[in-house]
Amino acid sequence: MASPRRSRSWPQAVKRRSGDTVAFDLNRIRAAIGAAARETGRSDDDVAEVAEVAPAVADALAARSRGGTVTVEAVQDAVEAQLGAAGFDDVARAYILFRQHRAELRTAKRLLGVRDELKLSMAAVTVLRERYLLRDDAGQPVESTGEMMDRVAGFVAGAEGRASGEWAEKFSTLLRSLEFLPNSPTLMNAGTPLGLLSGCVVLPLEDSLRSIFTTLAQTAEIHQAGGGTGYSFSRLRPAGDAVVGTGGRASGPLSFLRLFDTAAEVVATGGRRRGACMAVLDVTHPDILDFIGAKSGTVDQLSHFNLSVGVTDAFMRAVERGGTHRLVNPRTGRTVGKVPAVELFDALCTAAHSCGDPGLLFLDAINRANPVPDAGRIEATNPCGEVPLLPYESCNLGSINLARMTRDGDVDWDRLTHVAELGVRFLDDVIDVNVYPFPELAAASRATRKIGLGMMGLAELLATLGIPYDSAQAVRLAGRIAAHVQRVGHAASAKLAESRGVFPEFARSRLATSTPLRNAQVTSVAPTGTISLIAGTTAGIEPMFAIAYTRAILGRHLLEVNPYFDRVARENGLYHDDLATEIAQRGGVRGYARVPAEIQAAFPTAGEISPDWHLRMQAAVQRHVDAAVSKTVNLPATAGVDDVRAIYLAAWHAKVKGITAYRYGSRAGQVLSFAAPDSGVPHADTAFTGGCVSRACEF
Repeated sequence: MASPRRSRSWPQAVKRRSGDTVAFDLNRIRAAIGAAARETGRSDDDVAEVAEVAPAVADALAARSRGGTVTVEAVQDAVEAQLGAAGFDDVARAYILFRQHRAELRTAKRLLGVRDELKLSMAAVTVLRERYLLRDDAGQPVESTGEMMDRVAGFVAGAEGRASGEWAEKFSTLLRSLEFLPNSPTLMNAGTPLGLLSGCVVLPLEDSLRSIFTTLAQTAEIHQAGGGTGYSFSRLRPAGDAVVGTGGRASGPLSFLRLFDTAAEVVATGGRRRGACMAVLDVTHPDILDFIGAKSGTVDQLSHFNLSVGVTDAFMRAVERGGTHRLVNPRTGRTVGKVPAVELFDALCTAAHSCGDPGLLFLDAINRANPVPDAGRIEATNPCGEVPLLPYESCNLGSINLARMTRDGDVDWDRLTHVAELGVRFLDDVIDVNVYPFPELAAASRATRKIGLGMMGLAELLATLGIPYDSAQAVRLAGRIAAHVQRVGHAASAKLAESRGVFPEFARSRLATSTPLRNAQVTSVAPTGTISLIAGTTAGIEPMFAIAYTRAILGRHLLEVNPYFDRVARENGLYHDDLATEIAQRGGVRGYARVPAEIQAAFPTAGEISPDWHLRMQAAVQRHVDAAVSKTVNLPATAGVDDVRAIYLAAWHAKVKGITAYRYGSRAGQVLSFAAPDSGVPHADTAFTGGCVSRACEF
């Protein structure tokens, strides 16, 4: 470190390109030089030696600044000059190339009309420009990426009353750090006329045209604001059943499911983003076989919907024991047929093998955890399954970026605690400032005040610590992290209850005899499709889809490399110009001879991890989550129906609340894909992503 005598003559501040200034920090210069040195393949000792050029850079700047302010360009010019003067020409070239790359990235963002002081990826900036940043009448962004975070923080902090200014600053710092991000509608709509901040809601469907079309109208409002919807179609009478008063015959749940899908497509044209929906049908419904096969065969059928079959413990036991299963008319309550449970289960598994739908919801497990059972039995979830809800309840979700929760080769538990505490307060405030499109949503959301504090970046955290995702050590650590977040989250909710009061339904909840809480549910693990892209990390608790891949974003295909792997490759002298393309054609690095074995082990991809490890990870986290966990069990293209059957049965035994299995390549037009090995161009018609990706959700 520099001596105080020398530091007095050095610059005191650096003026950024955005116009703001930050304190002059010699360690930032050391880090930049060190990064350039690592790209040349130098050893750690050599990197440390090269980094000591930093004081010479500061000395060179001293004469120019006279202890005042220098521009960031002047700092970079001085770094290049001093590296050359010290004889580190190769490092200087690496630094120049990095500088050119950053300049090209800034130019590309400028062409998009986006000011990005958060230094996000090009993919993140593209999505933010199209969907999240406020725009003028000409469609041009009128806020920067950081200003978007300030807008959200300020609006949510409005719930804090006289202390709103203080909390707006704290929330803004949290969001700008990318250590925590709320669900997409909060980022989109906070402080706008739309005002809906909830990610998703569950809406009721009773067996009447009035109920169905009232819900359809409410759905349109929610989708227009960028929210998702979940429904149980189980109360609708089966196809062919009598319609009292007209003498006609009912068209059944599938006809109305198609109607809702068409409406979602229409609203998507003018909405903030593509509508995402979950349709649940109870396994006892007479139309269950038609529902199971609704998405098989035609790839664009019901494209806005994920499908899940609601199953009970009794049904699963009948499957294992070879028993029969009753089909019951929901209008009359009468048994209208009996089928072998195993035949129905096999049909379900065959459909899931062919297209990823339907998944399973384990309704008994869900309702054993229902915090307010007196308010009704839970029959549906949000689009990706991580939040089982009663009618009109909403998802108010946010996720901790675990990739930023490490320090000195371990989890930074203190930092994780701080972010979790802030996250709970932020999400509780969301409920109060939320602009609900109709009064039933406001009443239900405020009655239980359910929030969902979750996590993203688990795979990157594990890779950072050198722990293979498919290992007992990884599963233990994930469970420990989930338990810590749950414990801290409950403590934060209890603290809020002391000052703000418990949730209104507390007295008749399962929690009535325990510590008073502000929120009936505190934790949930969402798939974080878009917000993990913004944060620059991996989705939810999913493994990495690939180390390098093409991403389809708004009609464009972008080649992406996992940023942590990119850094590790450069630090270990593995990087070369064709590396990303070669890995993108393979998807992963396991079995790739040009990558050392320990790095291969730390960077498995979803398709390289056996289904058993996927499920073990989900179960370990679910044990410490109030609501549910969105997780996809990824299967290779060669997997058979028996593989789906085995994982669905194992999931029930593991006591998770839902399960989705996706066989690579079984559906077209998804978000992530490997590059075509013969051409290196995007190959986007066979892909999957994590969480809910094979399905209709990107929250």
